[in-house]
Amino acid sequence: MRIFWQSFVDQATSAPYMAQLAAYLNEIAAPGTSVHVEGITPADRDFGRLSEFRCAIQAVDNGLAAQESGFDAYVMGHFQDPGLYELRSALTIPVIGTGEATLLAASQLGRRLGLVTLDSAFGMGCRPEDFSAAFAGDAAAKARMLADFAACAQPLVDRGADVIIPAGVLPGLLIASEHGFKIGHAPVVNCAAVALKSAEMWVQLRRLNGTEPSRGPSFALANDRARQDFRAAVVRTQADKPKSP
Repeated sequence: MRIFWQSFVDQATSAPYMAQLAAYLNEIAAPGTSVHVEGITPADRDFGRLSEFRCAIQAVDNGLAAQESGFDAYVMGHFQDPGLYELRSALTIPVIGTGEATLLAASQLGRRLGLVTLDSAFGMGCRPEDFSAAFAGDAAAKARMLADFAACAQPLVDRGADVIIPAGVLPGLLIASEHGFKIGHAPVVNCAAVALKSAEMWVQLRRLNGTEPSRGPSFALANDRARQDFRAAVVRTQADKPKSP
């Protein structure tokens, strides 16, 4: 089984994270499963609708290329899942959204969910590159970030949350090595592991039962011409992009 994992960070500027993510996913993958992790340049560095939309276009194009290359499943490895429905309508292989899959899993562990995000308005207030030291092996940096995460999550538990979700693969990977990690009584869900295992499950179910998304109004499958037009538009956009002075 081959799984394509689409990250929204840059392969070069977040190299320690990307390397650790790829190593972790391949380590926990089922026997016979390999995971390819792909980045985006420029990364989703502004946490806004326009940036998410730009990255979603590239993510859909990468998904079409991944299917053509023989991958068995596609994971949107970005918690906000931008372009998820478009991908599910464009591809015939299973498409898993990290946010969607994690929220579903969390809802089976408790009834009140608390999300800790990277955005300063809602959570840790750090940038993706802030994780580089921790992922490069700096134990003190990792300890500080885990403490920051716990400090953000504790008020949610105090207000009644009984499951905590790191709303991003970056913090999800940060807590991946913390076996049985909880904030008080609330388990912390590892979104990276959940997304990968969801992908494996849906590939297996597709092989077993032929199960796929509804091809009615929800996820009507795009025809060949629509897919070709989309990919051609992306190519033209890249070709017409102004060159830096």
